[in-house]
Amino acid sequence: MKIGDRKEFHSKAPPLTCPPETTVFDAVTQMADKNFGSIFITDADNCVLGVMTERDIFRRVIGDARDPRTTPVSAVMTSDVRMADKDDNVLEWLQVMSNERFRRLPIVDQDKRLVAVMSQGDFVAYTWPQLLSQLGQMAQATLAPAFNPIAIAGGIAAYSVILVAVLLAFI
Repeated sequence: MKIGDRKEFHSKAPPLTCPPETTVFDAVTQMADKNFGSIFITDADNCVLGVMTERDIFRRVIGDARDPRTTPVSAVMTSDVRMADKDDNVLEWLQVMSNERFRRLPIVDQDKRLVAVMSQGDFVAYTWPQLLSQLGQMAQATLAPAFNPIAIAGGIAAYSVILVAVLLAFI
């Protein structure tokens, strides 16, 4: 399924953004006001330059004893940001995000302008029912012909009888 096909993609809140010269203090204030865990740093055309997450603040501001009132977000942001297109596959990005250990994925248009931000949690929540349904269908298609329910019940009964016999032998 494509990212843009999800109804939630169109109903997400607009991404939180700021220009690169914004101070960490001002960016964190915006993040706190909106209850966001990250802010995307964009240029005048709304193209993604980087992202500043709570982890970046912890490691690169507090950990390096920088003054948040004078440090620009450009000095502490993660600049190597993976970006997706709304026509990309949800499950493929979920795997990439999991493997590469990042939780926020900016969705950009053909001109690389920021359109939305999807989180790993969004993808899991949106795909979980679909994955369970597919798993059930795959299990039914592959396991049903291979296993006869009567044979399974017989195997369980035989195992139970043998288990009871073994237990009685030790009493």
